[in-house]
Amino acid sequence: MIKSFLINKYLGFEFLKIVIKTCIIFFALGIIMNLFEEINFFKDYGVSVHLPVFLTLLFVPSLLNDFFPFVILISGIWFFLKIKKSHELTAVNISGISNFSVILIPGILSIVLGIFFVTSVNPLTSIMVKNYEKIKGAYEQDQEYLASITNNGIWIKEKNTEKNNIIRAFSLEGQSLIEVTIYEFDKNNDFVRRIEAKKVDISFEEWSLENVKILTADGIFSSKNENSITYNSMFNAKKLRSLYSNLDTVSFWSLNNEIKLLEERGYSTSKMKVKLHRSLAFPLFLLSMILLSSFFTLGVKTNENKWHYVFLTIISSVLIFFFNDFSAVLGETEKLPLEAAVWMPILIIFIFSSVGIIHANQK
Repeated sequence: MIKSFLINKYLGFEFLKIVIKTCIIFFALGIIMNLFEEINFFKDYGVSVHLPVFLTLLFVPSLLNDFFPFVILISGIWFFLKIKKSHELTAVNISGISNFSVILIPGILSIVLGIFFVTSVNPLTSIMVKNYEKIKGAYEQDQEYLASITNNGIWIKEKNTEKNNIIRAFSLEGQSLIEVTIYEFDKNNDFVRRIEAKKVDISFEEWSLENVKILTADGIFSSKNENSITYNSMFNAKKLRSLYSNLDTVSFWSLNNEIKLLEERGYSTSKMKVKLHRSLAFPLFLLSMILLSSFFTLGVKTNENKWHYVFLTIISSVLIFFFNDFSAVLGETEKLPLEAAVWMPILIIFIFSSVGIIHANQK
């Protein structure tokens, strides 16, 4: 019993060391690639190199979080090849421990790492990405049009050479904003007037306002209130519904609240629900990567050429990445049920990899 515990402890530590090494490699590559992009972005702003470096350090951890399943896949292949080529696997088998037990140790660790990443790392990286977008957004030249969703409603800011407008709406229903208030300011940010409308059709950039009331700068409702007027905006219904295109800014712990908020405001929550289910499935997704790596290394007889495994890893990663994203898109567009779209790729990998476990345990 003690012998088995010591062997399992050794295998666990070896796997974790390889995972850490793989994370460092991915992190370094991410820093190099993103740093060049940030330097290119800030080349005309006259900032010091410290800002691109700082933004890179804020952004790259989120990339590592997104690509961690492939870190586990590479680490699994690396781990199983190491103990196989060093004949440690043979020694372990002689001691009475099956290949299944050898696979089980990194499998359990991958589940633990998955839970840790979802509950602890993801909330941290979401804060970092928010700060990244906030700092970089201050240098964006096209940040004249902003929109956000809060507990107080939908808020839109629009700016041009003549005036600045702030728009608040209670909710979005179909192609219309409900209970809309438009605050107009001149280029010096002096209040000009307030426009109130019960309903605004935003199918196109030219909005159609119904049941309009206009409050002048003197605080008096204008006698020119109309049943219908138009308002030119940079937003339409489609653009407003894409506000949460970057879900990396939403923490796992905030997903349920964000979903409820979006539903209250009339927004589609399919993308947010897909993210929630992918987060819940993340530990099992990592486990499936371990099973797949065991199939490649222990369950199939292949030559000992390292380039064979490199090629196999790259092809598998690309296929899994596109298959997983394609399935998620089917869920977001409601071509498939959300649950099926998220869990189907994992189930397929599990079924495929189970062949590897059977073959590996028979050796």
